[in-house]
Amino acid sequence: MRCPCSTGLPYDECCGPLHRGERAAPTAEQLMRSRFSAFAVGDAAYLLATWHPSTRPAALELDPELRWYRLDVLRTERGGPLDRDGVVEFVAHHRSPDGVGELHEVSRFVREGAHWLYVAPM
Repeated sequence: MRCPCSTGLPYDECCGPLHRGERAAPTAEQLMRSRFSAFAVGDAAYLLATWHPSTRPAALELDPELRWYRLDVLRTERGGPLDRDGVVEFVAHHRSPDGVGELHEVSRFVREGAHWLYVAPM
């Protein structure tokens, strides 16, 4: 199975190891991609685990009728392996019984130790 995050790699070589806790995302962009894939495969636990505690909801219920099928990363600022923060702008495409739609967001990320965390949209 190809990874939902649109890299073209197999899921088990791309976001799968992050979802299983075998490794951490090395960049803010990779964390963004893995979070998109978590939405696509319905992994709410991973989404909560990679959400910064200051903005993380107490619970997360994913809409089973929403199918996330494509991610377009438009730009990144900072967010590299040596940075402490980063920004990723993306468009996430989805389908639902009501039709197709997209989410365009500019997201903030911070690195704490070896782990990148999603903070919030800007």
